[in-house]
Amino acid sequence: MQVRRSTAMLAGTLLLAVPVTASCGINGRDAATNRDYTPAAGSNARDASVDVLGAVVVSAQDGSGTFLATFVNNDTEDEAQVTGLGAAPGGAEVTVADFPAITVPARGLDNLAADGNAGIPVSGDFSAGDFLALQVTFGNGETVDLKVPVVPDDEEFANEFQGLDTTGAS
Repeated sequence: MQVRRSTAMLAGTLLLAVPVTASCGINGRDAATNRDYTPAAGSNARDASVDVLGAVVVSAQDGSGTFLATFVNNDTEDEAQVTGLGAAPGGAEVTVADFPAITVPARGLDNLAADGNAGIPVSGDFSAGDFLALQVTFGNGETVDLKVPVVPDDEEFANEFQGLDTTGAS
């Protein structure tokens, strides 16, 4: 009788311990399943009040391309503005065409690859497969640095009419 009771207690203890030992990390606080991950070619930065998501430079020819990204405003009350794009400190020289400030509505987004947007032309010494160290500046003074991939102007970076690089022939 004693053996059955000990076996039952051991089995019960193990049954209760399984969820604790099988969980991701201590209390799941640093679990891989809790981290942001977007399996895509573009770079993401969530360090400012505006998230920069899926940032790429689409290039139809060496030396020029079009910067594309989605800007997501996390502020629930005030709109935000993207006012600048350029080389990040220590990054290779790039020339960015002048562009009007991009207004992102409160709790809204602006996708530079969507209809009516043309992206931001960029030129420099780069080609498809390279990464550019770029810095995005916002109207409130915040900046984010990104390592942005240069991708070819075809397949997912083209539509049925033309490629997304507005600086060269696709």
